[in-house]
Amino acid sequence: MKKFALTAAALAVLAASPLAAMEAITEADADGNGTYSLEELQAAFPDLTAETFATIDANADGEADLAEVQAAAEAGLLATAG
Repeated sequence: MKKFALTAAALAVLAASPLAAMEAITEADADGNGTYSLEELQAAFPDLTAETFATIDANADGEADLAEVQAAAEAGLLATAG
């Protein structure tokens, strides 16, 4: 029973992480232009580096669109604080 409880708790944490990331993403577009700059994403994800942002920005246009950011969140590239 204890092993089940620990497994359930671990799964809950893993499931919550993408949800927390998506909440932070929706609030990150500070200028409302529909894309996310490095600075906007760093405000929501302080540990984000320029190198990781370059990976997220799949089309290399200098901005990450919602699809790119969602893919990054699903891949675990965006870690929320806490």
